[in-house]
Amino acid sequence: MVSLACIELVKKFEGCRLESYRCPANVPTVGWGHTGREVHDGLEISQAQADAWLMEDLLEAEKDVRFLVGKHPVSENQMSALTSFQFNTGKLAGSTLLRKVCEGDFDGASNEFSRWVHASGKVLPGLVRRRAAEAELFESEDV
Repeated sequence: MVSLACIELVKKFEGCRLESYRCPANVPTVGWGHTGREVHDGLEISQAQADAWLMEDLLEAEKDVRFLVGKHPVSENQMSALTSFQFNTGKLAGSTLLRKVCEGDFDGASNEFSRWVHASGKVLPGLVRRRAAEAELFESEDV
């Protein structure tokens, strides 16, 4: 089950647009950062559809993270941060971030978030802020 902290973090950084647009990587996107095959230029959706796709996408990202982390223990907040990262990048598999998590090097893992701030070869301030928020959530104690 995706945590409220994860949902709030993703919503804060994605924003919701009910008309499709091209993200900085030039991918057709709609709603809360949804990029499925059904998304095309000119697509308009309802708020209910945006919210439904967000939950589907986050559940899929969390499923990916659980599979990749495997038997290695992580806290709820670490899971939430990794799920937000996976939702946004789709690149957790094979990353140094994942390797450090699986090694139990949580300080090292936290430092890895800041390496993922580029889109189309440029540092994006929004990604800098998002990765800092993910790292902060990753480091915070569960309540």
